[in-house]
Amino acid sequence: MPLNEPASRREIHHRTVDMRTFERDDGLYDVEARLIDQKPFPFLRESSPQPVPAGQSLHDLWVRVTVDEDLVVRSIEAASDVTPWKVCKESATALDALVGEKIARGWSFKVKEKLRGAAGCTHQMEMLITMATTALQGIRGIHPEQIRGLNAEGVPIKLDSCFAYGREREVVKMLWPSHHVTQG
Repeated sequence: MPLNEPASRREIHHRTVDMRTFERDDGLYDVEARLIDQKPFPFLRESSPQPVPAGQSLHDLWVRVTVDEDLVVRSIEAASDVTPWKVCKESATALDALVGEKIARGWSFKVKEKLRGAAGCTHQMEMLITMATTALQGIRGIHPEQIRGLNAEGVPIKLDSCFAYGREREVVKMLWPSHHVTQG
């Protein structure tokens, strides 16, 4: 285990999120996510007089986002196998608000703006936010030239996109010395 030894504790919730990116035969890409929530003890929810047995899913949700090579969303599909309320399954249509949007800087804001609160399912919204990096990792993995690309101003796309690519970091000094700044 890479973390320090934890204090004495007991598990009270288990969330599993699995995300994958696929290259389709038609030139598009599918990014799929599945979220499963479980409790290690019987859990009583307001929607049912019977508790959910230990280890059974409280949520089991799927989302598929289809994008083109420019990362523009062409379609979104969602399925909810297990939800606390029957009406939760109707939230899938709210995701259509993201069709035509581009997965790029500002994606998280767009997703929250269109789906937050009663407009959509919180869990689907959370999945969509992190599906963006899954899309980028997948698609750029088969098109590595995009990683070293420049934006319209001639600045490396990756510059300041994360901790390692911060202008004051050694990685930037090595890859793009003209964009490196000395800290301090």
